[in-house]
Amino acid sequence: GAGMRLPVALCLALVALAAAGQSPLQRRVLKDVLDYFHSRSNVHFFFKEQAVEGAVEREDPSGTFVQLRVSLAQTACGKRAPRRHSCKTVENRRKPVCLACYKFDSGDVPKVLDKYYNCGPSHHLAVKEIRQRDEAECRAVEDAGKAADTLYLPGMYAFSKGLPA
Repeated sequence: GAGMRLPVALCLALVALAAAGQSPLQRRVLKDVLDYFHSRSNVHFFFKEQAVEGAVEREDPSGTFVQLRVSLAQTACGKRAPRRHSCKTVENRRKPVCLACYKFDSGDVPKVLDKYYNCGPSHHLAVKEIRQRDEAECRAVEDAGKAADTLYLPGMYAFSKGLPA
């Protein structure tokens, strides 16, 4: 059966568009995630992003929530390498994944209200307990900066009422 087949050129254009289609906030998160990943003491090589997946960007009156999953690939360079763009990725090496959730305020130059990262082997991040914790952390990040009265979810009110304001 001759199914709908897109011309190859169009497919490539769509892929290129997806790569270029990161918003300024998503690029900020991406850069921050890479800096965070390389700042860890157990990371000795330079890693570059291989894929950015599951990009979420949601606006609400309190600002913009951005969530990314970044797949990293290890290169042959040390992490202090001066000319990183020419570093070759090493095949069959660790390919960690970083999940990042950020909440930016709605200023002209958005400031980070809250953020959460988790980097690890992709099979590790897929473990149910870890995924559930990540989702809970990201929900908390998304709520940063929202007006206090909108944060009372059913059942939370009784618990928080007794606390000193």
